[in-house]
Amino acid sequence: MTRHILDSDHIHPAIRQTIASNNADIVLEVQQAIANNKVVVVGMKQNPVPKKARKTLDALGVDYCYLEYGSYLSKWYRRNALKMWTGWPSFPMIFVNGVLIGGNNDLNGLIESGEFAKILG
Repeated sequence: MTRHILDSDHIHPAIRQTIASNNADIVLEVQQAIANNKVVVVGMKQNPVPKKARKTLDALGVDYCYLEYGSYLSKWYRRNALKMWTGWPSFPMIFVNGVLIGGNNDLNGLIESGEFAKILG
């Protein structure tokens, strides 16, 4: 899979540091959570879908780290850094053993197929 990202040769040197550091702290926080937890769910307030994913994981007895960033009305610009980093367009973002598996529907599909248990280990 190739995801198109603007090549650094096409970014003026004067703005490269601005791009590199733009909301880098939120990405670093998620990366650290992924490194320290088997399952990480990244979500936001008011969105019922991250709650559904967490409820599913709770029902399975799966331990996970939940990170919540703002709501529909706040921190959208910070969440954009996560979307740009992962390429995933929505929340939740669910990571299992360091791998982005997608969102709630993807989680349920993996559970139904038996693949979730395999990748969970």
